Amino acid sequence: MPTIDDVAKAAGVSASTVSYVLSGKRSISAPTRRRVEQAISTLGYRPHAGARALASSRTNVIGLMAPLRSGVDVSVIMQFVTGVVTRARDVDHDVLLLTQDDTGGIERVAAGSMVDAIVVMDVEADDTRLPVLRTLRQPTVLIGLPHEPAGLSCVDLDWEAAGRLAARRLADDGHRDVALIGSPPEVLDRRTSYAERVVRGFRGAAAEDGLTPVVVPCEPTPDGARRALDAALGEGPRGDGPGARSDRPTGLVVHNERALPHVLAGLAERGLDVPGDVGVIAICPGDVAVSQRLPLTSIDIPGELIGGVAVDMVMARLEGGQPAESRLIAPELTQRASTTPRVA
Repeated sequence: MPTIDDVAKAAGVSASTVSYVLSGKRSISAPTRRRVEQAISTLGYRPHAGARALASSRTNVIGLMAPLRSGVDVSVIMQFVTGVVTRARDVDHDVLLLTQDDTGGIERVAAGSMVDAIVVMDVEADDTRLPVLRTLRQPTVLIGLPHEPAGLSCVDLDWEAAGRLAARRLADDGHRDVALIGSPPEVLDRRTSYAERVVRGFRGAAAEDGLTPVVVPCEPTPDGARRALDAALGEGPRGDGPGARSDRPTGLVVHNERALPHVLAGLAERGLDVPGDVGVIAICPGDVAVSQRLPLTSIDIPGELIGGVAVDMVMARLEGGQPAESRLIAPELTQRASTTPRVA
């Protein structure tokens, strides 16, 4: 296995110069840096992780807090995790996964200098973890957008725009009564940021376009989907209470991946054709939308992309002192077989 001395000899420099190239702690001329990097590549040299951390005060480890809470679709969470891990590998970093939902683990790994930076998932509107995160010396990036993100970088899908896009598409197709079958009750009760923002966007666009909206939480089970459909289609208590019209919605948005197949089965049990009787738009990963009994018009959740952007933002803060910022990924709607313009 090649050593740092082997690299120095091949590049015609001292071992300390190789160390400075690796750590970035001293300015090295571009020609010298190129010779050292070429020698490293040719010899296949990899510095010992412990020695590299001591030399640079960096661990090349990113902490990822991905709490596995009730009501969360683990398969979707894992798409975000995959994006973080894959991009971290590209920039020569490992990922330390933290799955608890309190700040104890974050404080422990931060105080012990186990990680260079932290990425936090499943962010709530008024997240109780934020005060602790703001005190850490390590930069933090949230996958999510709380009400008060000051001092912390954030990246997420623009969920409010996604809700607006879905409602507006139904309006453009001629639907006047529309419904959103949303996240499980416990996700909404926790005031999870993405779930609230979808609802806000859906209701806002409906109001602007003169639609009558119904919003119903949905447990991701067959019985939960039946109850949600009863509420959404007027066969049970309506989701929005006083003022809702009795007309049955003809446009349906489903933002609940695990409930989605049960919702489609429930529509079939009621003898409702998709898209003839009910147009359906899903807010879900693209692979989920195309795997249903009918390929669904959908707004994609680009989990891997967002996870990768979170790592890029972490590296920008580590390498260049990038100030805190928020980035929202614009939603995109893909037309498939579950929606069509209504015939007047």
